[in-house]
Amino acid sequence: MASHRRPKQPSRARVTVLTTAAAAAVVLSSQAANAAPSEKQSKDEVQSKVDKLYEEAEQATEKYNGAKEKQEKLQKEISTIQDNVARGQEELNELRDGLGSMASAQYRSGGIDPSVQLFLSADPDDYLDKASTLDQLSAQQVDSLKEIQEKQRDLAQQKDEAAEKLKDLSSTRTELKNKKEEVQSKLATAQKLLNSLTAAEKQALQDEQERSTRSSEREVLTSTASASGRAGAAFSAAQSVIGTPYVYGATGPSSFDCSGLTSWAYAQAGVSIPRTSEAQSQIGTRITSQSDLQVGDLVFFFNDLHHVGLYAGNGQVLHAPRTGTVVRYESMSTIGGPFMWGVRV
Repeated sequence: MASHRRPKQPSRARVTVLTTAAAAAVVLSSQAANAAPSEKQSKDEVQSKVDKLYEEAEQATEKYNGAKEKQEKLQKEISTIQDNVARGQEELNELRDGLGSMASAQYRSGGIDPSVQLFLSADPDDYLDKASTLDQLSAQQVDSLKEIQEKQRDLAQQKDEAAEKLKDLSSTRTELKNKKEEVQSKLATAQKLLNSLTAAEKQALQDEQERSTRSSEREVLTSTASASGRAGAAFSAAQSVIGTPYVYGATGPSSFDCSGLTSWAYAQAGVSIPRTSEAQSQIGTRITSQSDLQVGDLVFFFNDLHHVGLYAGNGQVLHAPRTGTVVRYESMSTIGGPFMWGVRV
C-alpha cells in the first residue's frame, strides 16, 4: 500500500538561501539585460560625446572668466572706496577738532560755542539756517560747519556704495564657485569617457589630431597673407607659445584658455583688450566676411561667442582649443561651431 506521508518540508534556512539565490539570479539577469544594449562605445561615439562636453566646459569657462574679472574689478573698487572713506574720516575729525578748539575758547570766555549747540540740536540743518540768519555764527564757523555736514553726507554715501558692492562681490564669488564646479564636472565626465577607450583607440585619436595639426601648419606656411603692426606683433607672440597646454582660466605664459591666449598675445603687442571672448567680440572693427580677414584678426565661433582665436591665413586659426590640447593651428572648418565674425583691433 502506498505511503501517504507528507513530504518533508525544507528548513527555514534552506528556504532563505534558495529565495536569496533566486532573487540574485533575477537581479543579475536584469542587469545583464539592461547592460546588453549599452555595450562598449566606439571610439567615434566617445570622441563625439567628449567634444560636446569640452564645448560645454568652455562655455562655462568663459562665464567663469567673466565672473573672475568682475570679482577683481569689484575688489579694486571697494578698496578705493574704503581708502577714500578712511581719508574722509580723518579730514572730518580734523574739522571737528578745529570746531572743538573754538568751542573750548568761547566756553572759557563765558559763552557756549554755537557749533556745540549745532551738535546738540535735533535738527542741525534747521539750526544752521537760523543761526546764519541771526548772525549767531561767524562766516568762518558757518563755512566749517557746512563743510562738516557735506563731508558727513559724502562719507555716508560712500559707505552705502561700499556695502552694495560688497553684496555684489558676495554673489559674484558664488557664481565663480558654481562655474568652476561646472567646468570641473564636465572635464571629469569627459576624462571618464576617454578612460573607457583602449590604449590603441586613444593613440588613434591622438594621431588624428596630429595629422590635422600638421595639415593646418602646411596651410599656414603656404599662405601668402602676412601680418603687420599690432596684429602682426600679437600673432608673433601667439606663435611663440605654440605647444603650450590649454588650462581653463589661464592667461599665460605657461598655459592658456582661448581668450586668455588672445588677450595675452595682444598685451605683448602693447594693446589691452578685454579678458573674455564675448567682450573681445565687441571691440575694434567688425569683419563679417571670412574672405576679408587678415592675419592677427580675432575670430569668433559659436552663437554665444564662447570661443576665440587669431586668424592665421588660408582659412586657419591659431588658438587654444580645449582641455587636453595645446596652442596650435587648426582649420576654421573643424572648430565645431560656426564662424560668427572677426575683429580687427
